[in-house]
Formats: sequence, C-alpha cells, structure tokens
Amino acid sequence: MFRFETEVDRERRTLLSGRLREDNVAASAGLRALLSTSAEHETPLEVWALDGQGALAGGLTGRTWAHWLHVDLLWVDARHRGAGLGSRLLAEAERVARTERSCTRSRLETWDFQAPEFYRKQGYEEIGRVEDYPPGVTEFILAKRL
Repeated sequence: MFRFETEVDRERRTLLSGRLREDNVAASAGLRALLSTSAEHETPLEVWALDGQGALAGGLTGRTWAHWLHVDLLWVDARHRGAGLGSRLLAEAERVARTERSCTRSRLETWDFQAPEFYRKQGYEEIGRVEDYPPGVTEFILAKRL
C-alpha cells in the first residue's frame, strides 16, 4: 500500500536526486568516468552585454557539464537586435566552454517563433523536435560541435 502526495518538498527532492544519481552512476560507465574530473559538476556560465550606461543590452545563461555547454537563455534587447550582439554572446559562451571548461559540444532548445534559423546560421543542427510544446508551438533541440 502506498500513499501519494503532491506537495513540494525540497528535502525529498534532494534525496530523490541523490538516489537517482547513485543509480545512474552505477549503471553507466560514461557517468563513472566523469567522477573526480572537472566535468563531473554542473557549472553555471553567464555572458552579459551592457550598454554605455551599464544597462542590460543582452545576455546568455547556461551551464556546462560532461564536456557540454547547455544554453538555457539568450536574449537581446529589441534596440540592439540585428547588429550581431546575439552572435557575439553565443560565440563568447562557446569560447569559454571550449577553452576554459574543455567542452566539445553545445546544445539548446528554441521555439519555432524564436530563433531556430539564427542558431542554424551559428552552426547548430537540429537533433530533435517536439510538436505542440506548448500547444501550437514546435520546440527544436539543436546541437553543435565546438
């Protein structure tokens, strides 16, 4: 007999995460090989573009793990779009990931109305897509060798 609860519980989430990690490491030689290396831990990576007054003109947030860069967010203020700032932000994140964190690949998700063509121009290739996520929208999963 089990009782199910739907409450948010940080302590249980931490316990669950640890147990899943232990099981995954036990089952995967690739994950075991990462242990005690610089690629073992997920590390945030952020790149900010500030205008002459110090205001945010654009930014990129992501993380590196297992020799991969994962781009979470990339945004450029409408006043600065079309001038190459997005490309420069992405290139800087890729440079840091490659040269300072030994990453060999990058991945990201983007919606059909956002920037799939922008990322393709930066060398990213579609490796998957999810239709109707959210309803009426297609999510693209893109990756690139660094």
